[in-house]
Amino acid sequence: MLNWYLQSGKDSDVIVSSRIRLSRNIANYPFETKCNKEKKEEITKLIEEKISGNKFGLRLLRVKDMDGITLESLVEKRLISPEFIKDKDASKAIIINDEENICIVVHDEDHLKIQVFEPGMEVERLLDLAIELDEFLDEKLGFAFNEKYGFLTACPLEAGTAMKASVMVHLPALQLTGNMNKVLSIINNFGMSVSGIHGEGSKSEGALYQISNKQTLGISEKEIIKKLKLIADKIIEQERMARKYLGRNRLNLEDTLYRDYGIITNCRKISEDECKDLLSRLKLGTDLGIISELTDLKINKLLLYTQDANLQKYLGTKLEGIDLDAKRAEIIKTIIKE
Repeated sequence: MLNWYLQSGKDSDVIVSSRIRLSRNIANYPFETKCNKEKKEEITKLIEEKISGNKFGLRLLRVKDMDGITLESLVEKRLISPEFIKDKDASKAIIINDEENICIVVHDEDHLKIQVFEPGMEVERLLDLAIELDEFLDEKLGFAFNEKYGFLTACPLEAGTAMKASVMVHLPALQLTGNMNKVLSIINNFGMSVSGIHGEGSKSEGALYQISNKQTLGISEKEIIKKLKLIADKIIEQERMARKYLGRNRLNLEDTLYRDYGIITNCRKISEDECKDLLSRLKLGTDLGIISELTDLKINKLLLYTQDANLQKYLGTKLEGIDLDAKRAEIIKTIIKE
């Protein structure tokens, strides 16, 4: 079965993926900022012991035992953050399953960040899985909880549910028509935040943006999901309207997209950044039925395997510079011909 990031889901022409993240700390242990190396190691060993034989197919992998390309490939898949791998603390770990739709980060800002992923607009179904995981881990580990403030986190602003629900959205038409500021205003008015693909402070790549809730305290999980769905529906509506507008001058749009297709299929070398921009527009062309040579699956494969680390994982060899750019061009042709 294909991993979630190679699949398409509900409304995936605009909503690329959904994620639920729960921040949790184990009771009777200090928060990460006050936790020494011995305590951190104790926590990691405790988690490894308690999840043994779990029904979710989860296994614990230590960051220190993983090579740099593998770690970067997980960042590119948006399973972990770039900040998390800046140092290979001996106690740092991830807990992951084969499908990679579950990835729990150990020793980031909090003891655990429970993350679940799905393609398309699936935040409600993800919430059920997140709650099931949360209850399983809480029973095994015992999370820090206060009747008044909810789940206790290193950052007081994230207490309460300590839940971040987010959707990754693809908004090329809004960019091309110059209407992104209008959408950003809508998002802010609904009390949501918009960021790049790796969260706050990161930049947008290939017209991709992450929309997530700001408030976690004094609001239930279901209320967070309801608000996120409401704003996601508004964004879908605005992006599809912008696509219809672009479609009024179909010849110009087809010309632009097929010029992009010509570049990406005929280049002898191509950088990762240029490739992302071209693929963003080609995804738009595929979604609109203009680029018939591509499919959703091919687009998803291209988006994944043209990124530096996943390209090297795909090839099974380490590359850099012009050699990497040349191989990227070759892989594009290979995937399109499949």
